[in-house]
Amino acid sequence: MTRQDQEKKLTVDLPQGTVAFRDEGEGPVLLFSHGIFVDSSLWDGLVERLVPAGFRCVRPETPMGAHRIPLNPETPLSPPRVADLLADFIDALDLGPVTVVGSDSGGAVSQMFAAQHPDKLAAMVLTNCDALEVYPPFPFTLLPPLARMPGGIAPLGLLMKLRPVRWATYRMLTADPIPDRQLKAWLGPTGSNPGIRRDVNKVIGGLEKNQAIDAAEKLRGFEKPVLFAWGESDRFFKPELAERLAAMIPNSRIEKVEGGRTFVALDDPEKVSNLIVEFMNETVAPAGRTDAQRSTLAGADGR
Repeated sequence: MTRQDQEKKLTVDLPQGTVAFRDEGEGPVLLFSHGIFVDSSLWDGLVERLVPAGFRCVRPETPMGAHRIPLNPETPLSPPRVADLLADFIDALDLGPVTVVGSDSGGAVSQMFAAQHPDKLAAMVLTNCDALEVYPPFPFTLLPPLARMPGGIAPLGLLMKLRPVRWATYRMLTADPIPDRQLKAWLGPTGSNPGIRRDVNKVIGGLEKNQAIDAAEKLRGFEKPVLFAWGESDRFFKPELAERLAAMIPNSRIEKVEGGRTFVALDDPEKVSNLIVEFMNETVAPAGRTDAQRSTLAGADGR
């Protein structure tokens, strides 16, 4: 059952609880998976380019700490269980096979989603993200032990109320600074809502080192097309990480984005969206397009 909330986002009731989402455009479905302490606004620059190019962009607010509706208190959570939540979300909205687009820790969730529910995917796009043993990268390795302690990440929430701390933390993730109003919007729910804090404590505390490695091993048998749209200047997820993971996945390719960092979708939305359009038009989209639509979209991606 879906309904519209006061922020003009849709919501859907899942076994885990109520999940808010954005749903824009028509065409082959792109399902976006964001990481910890950001929300679906991370993808705004891509969506405003991908919707006119003929794609339906669906952006759930997963329980990663910037969501605004707590899940049911009894819901067990961990990164693999967030992947299961995406599968339930797809079923609830009857989206059919989707192309998942992942970033940062949401990219690790995307890999787990592909490993656990390959039938629900038409393809996968990974921007800079956790993979293999880089899950999470240092210094974020400190978060899971913190989340398992009494009080969880509450001390981190207090630190993030200080502008210099949040600025320094997020400044590592992009080529240009993210506006502070955006950072406060992302961090606000964890700082102000105990239910949101409970959810993200479960997700972070449920992170185990083997999860990303196990997902990568299962992806050796994943035959759907995979695009790595990877920022070359990321200090956490270097191009070599993408190359190692891509070597394990049969039908994959890497496209590097000059100057891009962890949030490459913010750094260069034009380049990343063009790569996605080209990839989709070559792989997933043609099966559902008329000749006229294919001709129009070929012009949209400069081909």
